[in-house]
Amino acid sequence: MKTVPWSEVIHAAPQVASGARRLWDTVNRKQGAMPADDMAPEAYAREEDVFGAVVARMEHNEAVLIDLHNQMRSASELIANLADQNAQLIAKVDVQRTRIAWLGAAAGLSSLLALVALVLVSVRT
Repeated sequence: MKTVPWSEVIHAAPQVASGARRLWDTVNRKQGAMPADDMAPEAYAREEDVFGAVVARMEHNEAVLIDLHNQMRSASELIANLADQNAQLIAKVDVQRTRIAWLGAAAGLSSLLALVALVLVSVRT
């Protein structure tokens, strides 16, 4: 954990979150939610009409493309959510790191005061 450049991670987190949000907005802007048709290649061979086979392939490809677009939209939503959670986690880690630094300083000061008190007590006796 000491090798992680936290200042760079903290400064980059908003950019990562905004990039993921832009990706989600771009993908979400494009609409289309039709279920994919599972037409096997054998169905193309059964077509006696060449034009009918081409149309069937085109419809199948469009359905697959729509399915892939829906998967991409879901994946980009997941990426956006993960980027937001990452930004929140980094902010919380930074707060904890600051608290630990203050706690370390307080512990050091308490140790110094205890040492001074020990020296004063030993000098009096």
